[in-house]
This record gives sequence, C-alpha cells and structure tokens, in this order.
Amino acid sequence: MSQRNIIQVEEKVPVSLLLPLSIQHMFAMFGATVLVPTVFGINPAIVLFMNGVGTLLFILITKGKAPAYLGSSFAFLAPAGIVISKWGYEYALGGFVVVGFFGCILALVIYKFGSDWIDIVLPPAAMGPVVALIGLELSGSAASTAGLLEEHVNRQCVIVFLVTIGVAVIGNVVFRKFLAVIPILIAIIAGYIAALCCGLVDFTEVANTALFSLPNFSTPKFKWEAIVIILPVLLVIASEHIGHQIVTSKIVGRDLLKDPGLHRSLFADNFSTMISGFIGSVPTTTYGENIGVMAVTRVYSVWVIGGAAVLSIICSFIGKFSALINTIPGPVIGGISFLLYGMIGASGIRVLVEAQVDYSVSKNLVLTSVIFVTGLSGISVKFGSIELSGMVLACIVGMILSLIFYVLDKFKLTNEYEDAGDDQ
Repeated sequence: MSQRNIIQVEEKVPVSLLLPLSIQHMFAMFGATVLVPTVFGINPAIVLFMNGVGTLLFILITKGKAPAYLGSSFAFLAPAGIVISKWGYEYALGGFVVVGFFGCILALVIYKFGSDWIDIVLPPAAMGPVVALIGLELSGSAASTAGLLEEHVNRQCVIVFLVTIGVAVIGNVVFRKFLAVIPILIAIIAGYIAALCCGLVDFTEVANTALFSLPNFSTPKFKWEAIVIILPVLLVIASEHIGHQIVTSKIVGRDLLKDPGLHRSLFADNFSTMISGFIGSVPTTTYGENIGVMAVTRVYSVWVIGGAAVLSIICSFIGKFSALINTIPGPVIGGISFLLYGMIGASGIRVLVEAQVDYSVSKNLVLTSVIFVTGLSGISVKFGSIELSGMVLACIVGMILSLIFYVLDKFKLTNEYEDAGDDQ
C-alpha cells in the first residue's frame, strides 16, 4: 500500500481504470443507500437517481476540490418514520425540503461566522448520545422488519436473518482489501441467496416490470407539525458532515474546510437534500463507505466519484434492477439493520471517545445521562398536534441544557470554578 501511487483529487484517471474504480465506489455505497428507501417503503430507483445527481452537484459546487459521494442519510430514519406513520411519505418529503433549505442557510451562517457555535449548542457530551440514539431507538424496528417480534416466528425468517447478520458481522472483521469495503453488499447477497433457498422471494413483480422505466418521482406536501419533528436533525447532519470533511482532509492531505471551504461542501450537501425532497427521494449525506474506499485505494479523483454517480443514474432507469431490489425480503433487511443501526449507535460513542469527554465534569455527565434517558424512555411531549419523542426530543433537550450550561459557565456559576478555587 505504501508503494502505491496516489491519484490526487483533480487528476484524471485512465479510461481503462475509470470504469472498475467507479463501479467499486458504487458498490461501496449501494448496500446502505438502498436500505433507507426500503425501510421507508419506496422504490429505490429514485434514490439511486438522486444520489447520482446530488454527487455531481456536490462536485460542481465544491469546484471539484472535495471528493465525496452522497448517499442516503440514516439520521432521518426515526423522525421521518414518525411522520410517515402519521401523515404519509409526502409530508416527510416536505420536512426534507425544509431541512435542506435551512441547511443551506446554515452554510451561509458558517461562511460569515464560522462553525465554533455548533459546539456550544451541541457539545460532544450532547452530540455523542444524540447520534447514538439515531441507531438505538431503531433497534426494535430492525427486529420487527426481520420478523423476530411475531407471536409465531417463522423458522425460514430466522435462518435468513442469521445468515445475513452472520456474514455482515464476520465480514466486517475478516474481509480484506476490496472485500473489506463492501461487507454490507456481500451480506445482502448472502442473505438473498438464503432467502431464495427458503422460498421467501417472489419474482412476480420483476417479471411484470419493463426493462427500462422512469424512477417514481413524487412531490412533497408541507405540514408544520411534520416539519418540527424532522427539523432538529439539521444539527446532527451538520456535525456529521463536518466530521466527514475532517476525515477526508486527513486522507487526501488537504484542508477541505478551508479550500473549497466548509460553507461550500455543507451547502452542496443540503442543497442536494432539498432537491431530493422536491422529487420524492430521501435526504443525502456524504458517505463514510466511500471515504473508506479512498483510504484503501489511495485514489481520490473526483472523476472516479463522478463516474460512480453517472452509473448510479443509469441504474435508476433500469426497471428490472429496481424491481429486483424490491424483492429483498424483510429478514435480509432486518439482519443488515441490526448491524447498521448498532454501528450508528457505536458511532455516537465514538464521538465521545475521540472528543475525550471528561465525565468527572458534572455537566458532561448530566448532558449524556439526560439525553440517553430522554431518548430511550418512550416519553413524548405534545404541543397541540405536535408530538416530540425519541431522538428529536432528546436533541432539543440536549440543546437547551447545553445553552444553560454555557451561560452558567460564562458567569462562573458551575461547581467547576468552586473546585478550582478550593485547590488554590
């Protein structure tokens, strides 16, 4: 690996390498990115289309200086799921549009004032548990999708579930080189084969679908109650984006927060999410899977990522391809969800570890404790027709507490200062 030449961000790649390298990037994001629309119950073709378009827009807006692939965001699963269950997917789309719009406004604020204020509103001691809750509160959904919560559990479903999660878990630990980049995709394939053997796959829809077809475009509807439920995710995805840009900067050896600038990459990310809501797709985000591909291959070229985006758009128009994805049974999706939702939870803990949060400091311990209990307790707060619960309520509680503690710190009213005075 140390002897392999680096292909930098702006460098073009020989045509003989462009296609395989682009396919590799598409495979890396594929398993996770189609999972989100599958959970939402929509055709993944529109998501593949928007991921490709969003990635090309990202490259254009960042002047080709920030290599990133935009895939489906998991941060919206919990709040959007609430909105979908109450009012339907169209109102979730309205929430996506509004979040994307305010994300663009946030990018302008960062352009003018910088991003330090985000650590005040959601410091690591609050951000960590909020991110963790995105995955943890969905754990029941993963089990339900797999069919494990039924009164009489189907034996075939259990077999398919175990094969899927087994390959995913073992693959993440033992796979190497290119296989290490696509353990999710391999697990889906293994689970699908197991489902075929168990008779859980129905190809009727595939047979009745045309070879080529347009993605299922749809338009959003707006309801302020739905928007309030989804909007708090904005700060979570902003922090996630910043983290991805920092990691990518270390990989490519350039400070992407300065050039092309955090304001450009954040605007591009949220502009893509806003467009996604307008056409019926799911929110987008920069993908860690593709960052991993760049780290392994040392190929950072935006031409390769752009090639993967074009392939994604082409696949979205192949009707039988989308229909085939829709035949993936619940135990496969549930098995993958078990791992992915757990990884999201673990990524929240990783925020705490990497930020070296000191839990001997009372405010940090209180923030993390209250946020976790608020998010997992099942309590909800109603304001008229608005009901806040889970991660959304925990995020709001965390923001309020963080601001209170910040003010108390400014006036030196916390017991940290008392302890310092005693030491002196």
